[in-house]
Amino acid sequence: MTAPLRLGTRGSALAMAQSGHVAEALTAATGRPVELVEVVTAGDRSTAPVQRLGVGVFVSALRDALTAGEIDFAVHSYKDLPTAAAPGLHVAAVPPRQDPRDALVATNGRTLAELPPGARVGTGALRRIAQLHALGMQLEVTPIRGNVDTRLGRVLGPDADLDAVVLARAGLNRIGRADVITETLDPMLMLPAPAQGALAVECRADDQDVIELLALLDHAPSRAAIIAERALLATLEAGCSAPVAAYAVLAEGEPTDEGDVNQEIYLRGAVISPDGSRDLRLSRTGTPADAAEIGKALAAELLELGADSILGQDAQAGPGTQQLGSTE
Repeated sequence: MTAPLRLGTRGSALAMAQSGHVAEALTAATGRPVELVEVVTAGDRSTAPVQRLGVGVFVSALRDALTAGEIDFAVHSYKDLPTAAAPGLHVAAVPPRQDPRDALVATNGRTLAELPPGARVGTGALRRIAQLHALGMQLEVTPIRGNVDTRLGRVLGPDADLDAVVLARAGLNRIGRADVITETLDPMLMLPAPAQGALAVECRADDQDVIELLALLDHAPSRAAIIAERALLATLEAGCSAPVAAYAVLAEGEPTDEGDVNQEIYLRGAVISPDGSRDLRLSRTGTPADAAEIGKALAAELLELGADSILGQDAQAGPGTQQLGSTE
């Protein structure tokens, strides 16, 4: 009998669901059994805002378990990963990305446009808080903390105290709760976080056998989009909880002289002040092979327009505007 591969995962319903999907896909592709190993992270133990806990709060314990050989690979929400590479570790696969857009869950089936001035909208991400303020709808944006079910309970439960919450559509899809979505938000209104909806499947860099197995799950278009978005984030020197948004889409480009059709990346990026008063948005195109350079170049353009001063304003923002939990 072949020993099961040990997949490290956080214990939340969302983390277990997405790790379970990866485990099933790997077994289907390779025949290797996979067992889930729950790892408790600092972010799971604390109720403090993520920015106070530090970068990588939801991944460091998983990475420690990998390095120690306690697990064979780990599944992360890619947008929780620090942009700096982890020595000795390797992201061996980026499975097909789920819908990266944000979703509104509101009382009485309302859309964002149907919320009245003064409506209380909850979210844990500074990026979403900033963009909601930038809409100029006079909403009362409330920072909230907790897993997906806890956040949904703030608007749908018996003790609901909010008119709406904004969550990642991918997270709701993965736990089978997409039915509660009242509106999927257009990226023109709410640009997603870099790597939102994507998973990172990580293992030890010297474990060639596991790397080869995990490579079967890799989806090249999703990986290229993530590379572009995270290159923008890294060049801005911003963490996963900063008010930075990015969304890369792969589409068919112009036909070549030989009749082939090349793919192009269309990357949009934004930096928004916490109060929504400053909102820088730019876009850039290129080929998947140049994904990292596209992200770096777009970040450089944003910096030329003053993105660094907005990110400095973020650093001075009060605790009421900080990201309060995993951004899924």
